[in-house]
Amino acid sequence: MALYRLWDYISFSENWKNCDTSLLDDIAPSWFARREVLQANSEEYKEFINRLKRRHAIETGIVERMYDVDKGVTETLINEGFISSLVSHGDTNVPKQTLFNHLQDHLDAVDFIFDIVKENRPLTKGFICELHQLTTRHQEFAEGRDQFGNKTKIPLIKGRFKERENNPTREDGTTILYCPPEHVEAEMDKLIEIYNELNEQNVNPLIIATWVHHAFTTIHPFQDGNGRVVRLIASLILIKSNFFPITVLREEAKVKYIQALEEADNNQPQKLVTYFAEIQKRNIEEALNIKEVSNTSLSEVTNIFKQKILRKQQEKQQQYDRTLAENRLQVFNYCSQFLNEYKHKLETEFDDSVALYIGSGRPDDATKQHYYYEQIVSYAKKHNYYFNRTLPKSYFKFGIEFEGKKYELGITLHHFGYDDSVIAIGAFLEYKGILPNEDTDTTIPLDIKPHVISIKDEVSSKEKNIRLHLENILTVTIAQIASEI
Repeated sequence: MALYRLWDYISFSENWKNCDTSLLDDIAPSWFARREVLQANSEEYKEFINRLKRRHAIETGIVERMYDVDKGVTETLINEGFISSLVSHGDTNVPKQTLFNHLQDHLDAVDFIFDIVKENRPLTKGFICELHQLTTRHQEFAEGRDQFGNKTKIPLIKGRFKERENNPTREDGTTILYCPPEHVEAEMDKLIEIYNELNEQNVNPLIIATWVHHAFTTIHPFQDGNGRVVRLIASLILIKSNFFPITVLREEAKVKYIQALEEADNNQPQKLVTYFAEIQKRNIEEALNIKEVSNTSLSEVTNIFKQKILRKQQEKQQQYDRTLAENRLQVFNYCSQFLNEYKHKLETEFDDSVALYIGSGRPDDATKQHYYYEQIVSYAKKHNYYFNRTLPKSYFKFGIEFEGKKYELGITLHHFGYDDSVIAIGAFLEYKGILPNEDTDTTIPLDIKPHVISIKDEVSSKEKNIRLHLENILTVTIAQIASEI
């Protein structure tokens, strides 16, 4: 039987310190400002947070294979609340009462995390054990092995660290060795010590949360429930920094989460950091599409409208608007440079049989603001976000013409959601009929999500990810055209 020692005495390495967090950093400034507005004014935002809590409560148990719940029923429970009558026979693989006991435990635990943030309690072993006890309130047994190595059920010790080994065996027969029980207390002390040091050093909270998550999993301090507890601890760290809970979706567990954890086991943590950033960015993008003004009363919405108009007239607001204008133009210039570089590259590889051209409309050109308007509306609808048509936008038209065929790649830079400092870079492909028997244009769908960034502050640090997004757009576009030849 092969043995793999996953646990080693925990430490914080340079590989962790040097992880790229730009995927989240690129949008965070706008989110922090928008969050204050939503917290102050929006009832819809409060319900959004409640939905996030319910999603976490459901998915965390599915990922741990405690139960399964039909995907459609899951969405109903997230939107309507944990109501027993919403679940029918066959919607879950465990008794209904068992399911709702676990769901309520998980929901109480995530509520507890939010309460702890408000109270500003420090991370301690006592708190972690308290969280474990709450999370496993209705779980009586854990999986263990008897003296002959056979699987068996053992009573679950709640709120206390493990007293016996909990080393699982993989499908290939390899046994994973976590931290032995006699070292758990010392390792958890070390984890908390390093966590506090990283906070004092102002290490990016995304890195701190991801490192704590990984270190905790290698220790595996409880007999069972470690995954549920550590995702809550990582959530606590991120919520303290004005982000959201870490919720691993069932469809991402194997393809992203487990693979990223295994790479981190080999001191390659970037994929795990990136995955946690993707979770945060997904929630931020949804939150940016929440209205701050609720339809509560005419006097209330009139007052908010009045305050916004007054702010627009202030010098501070005018300087802010100038900063946004400068940054819009800078992002436009980054895109222009990349597209022209690629056009030049293609021109060196083809003869005159392929014609290439680039057209564009700058964000400060009022005469071209109507270009691609319908395509942007359609694109935003497809990707489920609000396109703010009142703010400046820009575009590029990358044309490729050969053998009687003409394709135009449209790339648009437009505002995303209800915050005026967030823009999206979207793309679509159009086939232009140029032969005598072709009198219609066709839009060819490209399965490319928008790249969403903040332009609230300097944008130079965002150039790398903008170029990567454009490279992905062109890769998908050229592959599509090549498949049609």
